[in-house]
Amino acid sequence: MKQAIIFTLLLLGLQIQAQQDWDAVEIIPEKINENLYVLFGAGGNIGLFMGEDGTLIIDDQYAPLSEKIKAAINGLTDDPVKYVVNTHWHGDHTGGNEAFGNDGATIIAHSNVRKRLSTEQVMKAFNRTVPPSPEAAWPVITFEEDISLHVNGDDLMIFHVHNAHTDGDAFVYFKNSNVLHMGDCFFKGRFPFIDLGSGGSIDGAIRAVAVALMIVDEETVIIPGHGTLASKQDLLKYSQMLHTMRDRVKKAVAEGKTIDEIKTAGLDEGYEEWGTGFINVATFVDFIWTDLDRAGN
Repeated sequence: MKQAIIFTLLLLGLQIQAQQDWDAVEIIPEKINENLYVLFGAGGNIGLFMGEDGTLIIDDQYAPLSEKIKAAINGLTDDPVKYVVNTHWHGDHTGGNEAFGNDGATIIAHSNVRKRLSTEQVMKAFNRTVPPSPEAAWPVITFEEDISLHVNGDDLMIFHVHNAHTDGDAFVYFKNSNVLHMGDCFFKGRFPFIDLGSGGSIDGAIRAVAVALMIVDEETVIIPGHGTLASKQDLLKYSQMLHTMRDRVKKAVAEGKTIDEIKTAGLDEGYEEWGTGFINVATFVDFIWTDLDRAGN
């Protein structure tokens, strides 16, 4: 049953991507400060950082959107993209790597992102394989724990959070601007996708949010992987949801309920609207249950 839910999710995702009308997608910038924007489109949110040292982006959505993303950036700065930082390996965040890499951008990511993009990925739960990305899409600068960039008058702290959404997640914190990009370790106001097959885990997701909460304050602007710009209060609500849903599933398991019973037990009480997006409550409960089961909890 747990494999069936994940397989169904994969098929849905493939159908959505195959049927996507890329011509209808708009890349919409929202200003954070004079140097920083977020670009909304289809896929993960893009951070855009401009200045005299060059243009940097965080993530680059799907490959078919690369020219639209470039056009949106060109509407804000004449400088080409010099750096690309990936928050993890998924194609809705790294699909544009090849286009920007071919243009000469330096791609930076955790070492596990390079490993996954440069080799065939066997997705056992999905009964399929993902071929390697073209070499131009691979990160050329990698790190294990953290790396710093000092560009455009700001100090960027890029650091790994372990086994959260995947095994290669990274946060990007703009120290002077007080802006944090969390990638898919934060789905604002909705249940998240936790990629168990790529090293993600519910407890790791909770720990990653705890790390973020140690960094941010009431003035921090947070860029989530999906959803609108967020605040510390939004992140606190997300943290509470993760704790609550994990604990409810653990309690149901301890009471001897089956996974089918757990998925229909109304564990999303108080969070009903969180399951109206890509990940519904049954799927999210299945992620948690599967992760707890493999961990022996």
